[in-house]
Amino acid sequence: MITSKQRSFLRKMVQDIQPTVYIGKNGLTGTVLDELEKVLDAHELVKVKVQEGCMDDLKVLANDSADAIGADVVQVIGRKFSLYRQSEKKLIELPKEKRK
Repeated sequence: MITSKQRSFLRKMVQDIQPTVYIGKNGLTGTVLDELEKVLDAHELVKVKVQEGCMDDLKVLANDSADAIGADVVQVIGRKFSLYRQSEKKLIELPKEKRK
């Protein structure tokens, strides 16, 4: 689970990347989940674009895909959503939680 500060940090990062996974009219399939797994293992952060033909609710789609692969939803905007999952390589250094 990421904190709000970490989520804000990731939102800034995701602005600069293009969608790498597309979800079509068939919705969330095994193939889409496999592709999300590969991209998250390689980059830790992925932007997903949902095509016009997909009639699924975007927030439900984002949450279902995050739950299925053990990732966190960073943001949902328009027809796009972003996911984060730390990989073994630890490419992204998240801000630490301040202790009181």
